[in-house]
Amino acid sequence: MFVVKKLPFKGRRIAWSCWLFVLASLIASVAWPAPAIADAEVVLRADSQFTLAERLFTQQKYQLSRLEYERFIHFFPNDERIPQAHYRLGMAYFAQRQYESAIQAFGPLMEMAYGSTNLQARAFFMAAESHRRLGRPSVAVTILHNLEFQSNDLAFRDEAIYRSAWIYLELGHWEKAGQAFGRISVQGQKRFRIAELIRKLETADQIERLSPGLAGTLAIIPGGGYLYCRRYQDALISFLVNGALIYAAYEAFENDMVALGGLITFVEIGFYSGNIYGSISSAHKYNRNRQRDFIDHLKQNLRVNLSARPQNKGLEVALHYRF
Repeated sequence: MFVVKKLPFKGRRIAWSCWLFVLASLIASVAWPAPAIADAEVVLRADSQFTLAERLFTQQKYQLSRLEYERFIHFFPNDERIPQAHYRLGMAYFAQRQYESAIQAFGPLMEMAYGSTNLQARAFFMAAESHRRLGRPSVAVTILHNLEFQSNDLAFRDEAIYRSAWIYLELGHWEKAGQAFGRISVQGQKRFRIAELIRKLETADQIERLSPGLAGTLAIIPGGGYLYCRRYQDALISFLVNGALIYAAYEAFENDMVALGGLITFVEIGFYSGNIYGSISSAHKYNRNRQRDFIDHLKQNLRVNLSARPQNKGLEVALHYRF
């Protein structure tokens, strides 16, 4: 026989509190069930993902837009907007001057079966421009030639030829540039005003040039080479310094100060050699500057500006011409 002892008042309060807590917990679990784990998962949708990337790109937040485009390409590889995502990704890298990454981003578009789409052609153009800015003009020309031979669209072919011709021109390859301009179609000739450009290009032989060999020969007389290169201040300084050192060496030997004379002669040989080398270099520099001035004049007056600003969906075409 079990005897149940009556709990003291304080014990009864504790027991009732425990029972009430258990009952409240049961009621709460029924009324408010714990949320399922699936409810906490983030669901990516192609439309919202692409819209987010586009908005960031338009706001010129290129680094953030790159992340969103890459996420879109990864999760929705079969979406019809994948080509545009690749192009935008490349343009975002291009805007931040990360040209190697831009080339890689344009790559999938360029490797697709060519369909003469505007987007694919722009990928070729931008990849070529990226190589040009990286100091690889020959690679840029090769890419443009590939587009020229692959495309069935006359406008794209003409633009590819036009861009490659300007690369030749900037390298000073006048003959190759002229031949390239000549391959542009009749419609393209009018659009790009090739007739005026070729007429100006034919005057390239009239660019004033100096003879580096003659500059070096004249430099036998200290300052003579600089004078030929129209560097009059340098010519005067060279003449005075070399003349002073030659005279000092002569005086030292005349007064039997052989060691001092030998030291001065050694220093003079350095200045004299520098005078000859500097004269030859000045002639080359003068020729490069005249050539650059000629090219800049053509750019300012006759070049069609095929802009590639990242926020533009198309290529901006503007013609500069001075009458």
